[in-house]
Amino acid sequence: MRQLPHPATEDIQLTEVLRALADPVRLELVRKLGDGIELACSTAGDDLDVHKSTLSHHYRTLRESGVTHTRIDGRQRLLSLRRDDLDARFPGLLDSIITAADRVGV
Repeated sequence: MRQLPHPATEDIQLTEVLRALADPVRLELVRKLGDGIELACSTAGDDLDVHKSTLSHHYRTLRESGVTHTRIDGRQRLLSLRRDDLDARFPGLLDSIITAADRVGV
């Protein structure tokens, strides 16, 4: 089975994480994943007014920055947060960003 490239925990850079989370669509996707659930890429962006190809770009940006993990299961791609890795590198960062986004309703 083909694996998608993900940065190692020690290679996750703060600037790349913040750049990825600066986009409102990507931030909303991270908020959806914040409860620790795994979402299919085909449905994660259903309620966002974004084209399929644009969503693919957002998924890739989140994965390559180290924010999410994409697992291939047959023909489906499942998206989840790399919460443990992000907390190991930047303790409390992800929770702070999700909490702030919830408050302002991004």
